[in-house]
Amino acid sequence: MKNLAQALNQRLKGAKRLSLLGVGSDLRGDDVAGILVANSLSLKAKKSRNFKVFIGETAPENLTGEIRKFDSTHLIIVDSADMNKKPGSVQLIDPDQIGGLSFCTHSLPLKVMTDYLEKSVGCKTCIIGIQPKGLGFDTRCSPEVRRTAKNISNLLWKVVKNLGL
Repeated sequence: MKNLAQALNQRLKGAKRLSLLGVGSDLRGDDVAGILVANSLSLKAKKSRNFKVFIGETAPENLTGEIRKFDSTHLIIVDSADMNKKPGSVQLIDPDQIGGLSFCTHSLPLKVMTDYLEKSVGCKTCIIGIQPKGLGFDTRCSPEVRRTAKNISNLLWKVVKNLGL
């Protein structure tokens, strides 16, 4: 997590308004990871005028208008991603690197959405991918992914506070 914090601090340098978009499905086991992070941060975000949390579930593109309205300078997307790593592993992903990874349950590819937001809003975008253990329909989130989601939430809140947002 220390490397993730350093990478995020570097990526978010100069952030004036930060959005976080949690993506996934609570019906498919570990695909809920992005939603867990977003839910954990949503109450804390209400204390900030320059940090906003969006819960995109399986159709995050439906929130592009709200993200544009918030006028984000930076956007973090949190989602389950099959990176062929140990369950609960985390990786900061540049949107240009999405091609080789498998994101779980979206109606629109994340790359299309990030390209649109970067062009229409001018925000810088990065993705936090969490390696799922299982994505079975109507299964529970694994302890590994639940623990990682909690750790990422805590880390992101520290980053937000350090940025003065």
